[in-house]
Amino acid sequence: MPRPPRPLTDWRSALPFWMTLVNVPLAVLGTLWGGLWLLALPAYGLVLVSVLDRIAGLNEDNADPTTAEADLFWYRAITTVWVPVQFVLLFWIIGTVAAQRHLGWAELVVLLYGVGIMTGAAGIVYAHELMHQRNRTERWLADILLSMVLYSHFRSEHLLVHHIHVGTPKDAVTARYNESFLRYFPRVLVQCPGSAWRAEVALLARRGAGALDRRNPFWRYAALQAGMLAMAGIVGGWYGIGLFLAQAFFAIWMLELTNYIEHYGLTRKYLGNGKFEHVKPHHSWNAAHRVSNWFLINLQRHSDHHYKPDRRFPLLQHHAEDQAPQLPYGYPLMTALAMVPPVWRRMMNPRVRTWRRAHYPEITDWTPYKRGTHSG
Repeated sequence: MPRPPRPLTDWRSALPFWMTLVNVPLAVLGTLWGGLWLLALPAYGLVLVSVLDRIAGLNEDNADPTTAEADLFWYRAITTVWVPVQFVLLFWIIGTVAAQRHLGWAELVVLLYGVGIMTGAAGIVYAHELMHQRNRTERWLADILLSMVLYSHFRSEHLLVHHIHVGTPKDAVTARYNESFLRYFPRVLVQCPGSAWRAEVALLARRGAGALDRRNPFWRYAALQAGMLAMAGIVGGWYGIGLFLAQAFFAIWMLELTNYIEHYGLTRKYLGNGKFEHVKPHHSWNAAHRVSNWFLINLQRHSDHHYKPDRRFPLLQHHAEDQAPQLPYGYPLMTALAMVPPVWRRMMNPRVRTWRRAHYPEITDWTPYKRGTHSG
């Protein structure tokens, strides 16, 4: 008979989600030794995790969603511990490389790409978990992580725009059917900061306050980001600031690749009078690949995350294929495939069309959904 799963209170049940810490020695060795060692960091997050997904298979088991927060200590701990770990590691790398100047340009690109995967696929993913909590300390930790990649507005945009308008033309982050990532990426870079600002200003207006009120989190975002840039300058001068900006770009690239695949081509049904149906599990792509879910703290159970946004990551539920569309691979491999538009369309467009027939057979013209031209 199979063993019953360990209780969530057992630290060993949470241990696989701590695999992010493997990034630390890989980053240190690549920084110090250069050469082929620099490939270890990106290879771990993109290649090895995908290979292990193939070996370990799917995990469709669900924890009890009513589990008390006190029983999730070891799961919550990794998201908290990672904040000082990333801060120290990031600025140690910047300071070391700036001081020694021992890496060539090609080596620098590979190193900063690997660091960007770490601060994006780990740091921003953990920030995403923390920003959804009601605990003020955890939200502050989310802001600190986001400031390390100069993407602080993501918290406002994600909570006040994306979760409300996902699957509609008002959400820039919902990738449109047949839209390539190379078109999607500059679009969200331009649109999302403004939509985040407008959402915060509207929230302040409902409270009777102006846009420049001290409660506007953009003041905090600006201060934290300025502090991170200053720290990069302190440890590495202008060279260090350049290194910091490069890793931030790669981290944002990884985040938006993830956003791209999470909702590609999926839309909520238009009900008329400017209203859309409520968000349901089938409005997000789901993935049950075991190891990449460990690596990304169950971010791939995205269907349940949008259905229950305040549910902590160990309690997110897997939704079967009749409830939510399934990705063929885990996020690391899917993000790589998204970089090749012909391959991506050949793989995903038929799945989107199948999804449309399964959930909305009554809709015959999808043009308004793609172009955002609904009226009435």
